[in-house]
Amino acid sequence: MIQTIIRIGKKGAIYLPKKVMSDMGIKEGDSAILKIEENRVVIEIIPDPLTLALKTKKWTNITVEEFERESESMQEELYEA
Repeated sequence: MIQTIIRIGKKGAIYLPKKVMSDMGIKEGDSAILKIEENRVVIEIIPDPLTLALKTKKWTNITVEEFERESESMQEELYEA
């Protein structure tokens, strides 16, 4: 666990140290959930879906054309039956 002392700014602003942001891959503009748990403030970063998709281990290999054919086939089954 990493601990650091920070200060609360004007209007309650909390600024994360650059090292914490870089270590966790947090960028300006990222979204987060703020929770209060037993007298603690917990900040949980919400991963960007595109970044998450790019970083996630790939489990299949498919071309755009194959994906499109499969999508059209599934749509026919669902909506034309």
